[in-house]
Amino acid sequence: MTFDLVVLGGGPGGYVAAIRAAQLGFKTACIEKEAALGGTCVRVGCIPSKALLDSTELFDQIRHKSEAHGISVSEPAMDVAKMHARKDAVVKANTDGVAFLFRKNKIEWIRGFGRLASAETIEVETAEGMKPVRAKNIVLATGSVPVELPFLQFDGERVIDSTGALALPEIPGHLVVVGGGVIGLELGSVWRRLGAKVTVLEAMPTILPGMDAEIVRAADRVFRKQGFEVRTSTRVTGAERKGDKVLVSVEGAEPIEADYVLVAVGRRAYTAGMGLEEAGIRLERGVIQVDERYHTGVGSVYAIGDAIGGRMLAHKAEEEGTAAVEFAAGKHGHVNYDAVANVVYTWPEIASVGATEEELKAAGTKYRVGKFPFSANGRARAMGETDGMVKVLADDATDRLLGLHIFGPRASDMIAEAALAMEFESSAEDIAVTVHAHPTLPEAVKEAALGALGRSIHI
Repeated sequence: MTFDLVVLGGGPGGYVAAIRAAQLGFKTACIEKEAALGGTCVRVGCIPSKALLDSTELFDQIRHKSEAHGISVSEPAMDVAKMHARKDAVVKANTDGVAFLFRKNKIEWIRGFGRLASAETIEVETAEGMKPVRAKNIVLATGSVPVELPFLQFDGERVIDSTGALALPEIPGHLVVVGGGVIGLELGSVWRRLGAKVTVLEAMPTILPGMDAEIVRAADRVFRKQGFEVRTSTRVTGAERKGDKVLVSVEGAEPIEADYVLVAVGRRAYTAGMGLEEAGIRLERGVIQVDERYHTGVGSVYAIGDAIGGRMLAHKAEEEGTAAVEFAAGKHGHVNYDAVANVVYTWPEIASVGATEEELKAAGTKYRVGKFPFSANGRARAMGETDGMVKVLADDATDRLLGLHIFGPRASDMIAEAALAMEFESSAEDIAVTVHAHPTLPEAVKEAALGALGRSIHI
């Protein structure tokens, strides 16, 4: 089998790269070993976790917020099996959607494990045996896997990774989450809302390390009010199974007994066993090294997404996949990393784009800050969702937007305005003078931008 372009990996970066290649006229194939397309994100990551977060958010609203709206209900009960069935249906709709897009764009899906044999050939281990696939261009989109700690290894039953936490058959009495990052807080939120005791153990001084410190402090206070037990600067040293319990060892403290332990300390590039180094591709600590065109330096082999490091985000991988294929086609690909947003789907949500205040200080950049609390936003008051704020960082001399951070309701949707502003190198004034519909949550973004100019109206 010979193709113009072959993508190794059917996750967000891979399947988007394949579709863009087909649009550009390439005879295209995608090699994916799993039974469904979509990669970790669609099958056991972004999509199923958001389905569970939406289900449990609704449960939490009924349980704790309906009375304030004049709605009286009896104590709700969660059918965990039915919740999982809904999640699985949402996942299937998305994986089926990717398969439809492949058929529509005449992309061949070759199911199997691919290994790079040369700069032009991938050997695919399929159910029918080994098949060589030749390509004029290859895009490596192999993704990432959860990091496993040597002293806290997954057993797939009680010590679990994120995939296991998405499929717990019961509501835990006590869930210990090792790692206070995005994955740990999101999946911890799912089970906390359903009644589990959730203890988050983070080795760093704060949860969500790397995010804007002021936003993190505000989020930490709210999460604790919600019932999270958060222990920062806490080092886990091991765990011991005791029947259906796990005893978690903590440096300098008493062991913690848990029903389940979710280890969520990050992800690593999935590049082992694929013949990459043998084919001449340079790796550093398992991460594929590429140039500004996503080229590996070997033949016409490109690489994108989690496999090349950086922030492990599905939307980053999608844009890199598009850009790499466009470079392969002799066109100009484009990814503006300053405009790549981060989102944490807790409640309230956290979303950010651009630099944090700490990064600006470290760089010696002179900047202005504008803030606006959701407690002063009319729509947030009507929703009863007044926790959080919007924070704008603008260059002191030019007023160019340097960063925008949101902790509040529907921050994941609101951040798109800020990403667009970053892409077009807008100023805080550009946002401030843009008419925002009233009453809406995005008015808080406008007010924070006005604040950076020293002229907020509603506070």
